[in-house]
Amino acid sequence: MRELGFLSFVPNHGGPAGAADALEDGLRLFAHAEDLGYGTGWVRGRHFEPFLTSPMTFFAAAAQRTERIHFGTAVLGMRYEDPVRLAEDASTVDLLSGGRVELGISSGIPGYGPILDPIFGAVERSFRDEADVRTESLLRALRGEQLGSSGSGYESIPADAALTLQPASPGLLGRVWWGGGSMGTAVRTAERGLRLHLSTLNTEDTGAPFADAQAAQIAAYREHWRPGTATAAPGEHQGPVVAVGRIVVPLLNDRDRATHEEFLTSYAAGMDDEGRPLSGTPPFRFQKVLSGAPDAIAEALAADPAVSAADALVITLPANGDAASHRRILTVVAEQIAPQLGWVPAH
Repeated sequence: MRELGFLSFVPNHGGPAGAADALEDGLRLFAHAEDLGYGTGWVRGRHFEPFLTSPMTFFAAAAQRTERIHFGTAVLGMRYEDPVRLAEDASTVDLLSGGRVELGISSGIPGYGPILDPIFGAVERSFRDEADVRTESLLRALRGEQLGSSGSGYESIPADAALTLQPASPGLLGRVWWGGGSMGTAVRTAERGLRLHLSTLNTEDTGAPFADAQAAQIAAYREHWRPGTATAAPGEHQGPVVAVGRIVVPLLNDRDRATHEEFLTSYAAGMDDEGRPLSGTPPFRFQKVLSGAPDAIAEALAADPAVSAADALVITLPANGDAASHRRILTVVAEQIAPQLGWVPAH
C-alpha cells in the first residue's frame, strides 16, 4: 500500500453554538493524523447539513497547523460550484500549503436538484450536462488557458490582455480527482487523465460483489488512462492513481462496541447482505462496514481486490462519530491494521 488516508465529514453535533468547536475538532484530527503518518485527509463538501460546507477555507487553516499531510475533497459536486472561483480558491490554498491540495470533484447527486436548484439557481442544461460544462471550465482554468479578454482595459490589466487564472499553482492540475462509482465513469476519468477516487458506494449494480465491481472499474481505468488533460508537476507521481474508501470500525472492547453500536446497526439495517439498499432507490451497492478485531479487519482488507489494486486506502470515518472515537479509529488503524498491509507511515 503506497498511502493511507482518511475521510471525515467534520461533523457538528452541537448545533449553531457548537460550530466553532466542531471545526477545531476537525483541525486537531488532521494534526493527529499527520502525527500518525497518514498521507491525505479527505473531507466531503455538504450543503446545508451539520458537516463541513467550506472545505477550502478549512484547508487554509489546516495548512497552518500541519506541515506534511495533504488535504483532499471527496468530493465537490460541480453542478453547484463556480468553476473559476473554485480554481482560484484551490490554487491559493495549494500555494499556501506548499502543494498539498488534492482536488476531488464529481457531477454531484441529481436527486438533489429540486431542492438545491432554487437556492443556487436553475439552469437550462440537464444536471449532468451543466456539471460537465463547469468541470471543463475548471480544468481550462487550471491548465492556464485564456478565460476571457480585458477588452478596453480591466483594473490594472492592459487592453486586450488574456485573462487567466490568478494565482496559478503548478502541479495542482495533476492532483485533480474524479469521484467514480461505475464502469463508465472510470473510463471517462481515465480518458480525461484525472485521478480516480472510489468511495463506499457503487452507483451501478452489475451483479458482482461490491469489491469485485470496483476492482473491475480500476482495471478499466488503468487500461484507458492517458495523459494530456492533467499532468503532474516535476517530482510528483506520473500516471494513473486510484484511491479506494472503506468504512473501518475497530472494536477492541465494550466501550468501542457501545460507542459504535447505533451507527453499525443503522447502517446495516438499510441494506441486504449484498449491500443493496432495501428502499426503492436506484441500483446502488454499498460497502459493508468492516468492524471487529484489528487482525480480522486487516485480513478482510488484504483479501479485498479493489484495495489491492488501488494506490491508496482511505479510511472513511462514521459520519455521526465524535472527535474522540474518530481519533481512536485512526490510531488503531495506523498502529494495528495498516502495518499488516505493508503500509509505512509517511513520516
